[in-house]
Amino acid sequence: MIGLDEEALICDFAEVYHVFDWRSLPVKTAAILALGLGPNSRIMRKQCEVSVPLDTLLFATMLDALRILVWQNTEDGAKGRNKPEMFSKLLTETPQEESGFNDIDEFKKWRDSMIGSDS
Repeated sequence: MIGLDEEALICDFAEVYHVFDWRSLPVKTAAILALGLGPNSRIMRKQCEVSVPLDTLLFATMLDALRILVWQNTEDGAKGRNKPEMFSKLLTETPQEESGFNDIDEFKKWRDSMIGSDS
């Protein structure tokens, strides 16, 4: 757990056990306390590669279901258009990597390709 994200472990120990210096604990005690952290703790979510707590994901899923039910009773829903975006999908998908430019010439080349200009 320490190798995965020591800062998350420190935050969890401080929040759950009110221990601000976990290194002052005996190794066995620190290990027992670490294993006692719940599934919504930062370090456990990181180990399971889950970005949001389970209850948050369940609430988002319930909200999505309600939004779909309401949408289905609209004119757009009857025609299958303008479907609402799913909150649960927003919470679980990984963010796209941001792109950038290394220099001004690279930006100008991109800009010109986008607007069809030869400036």
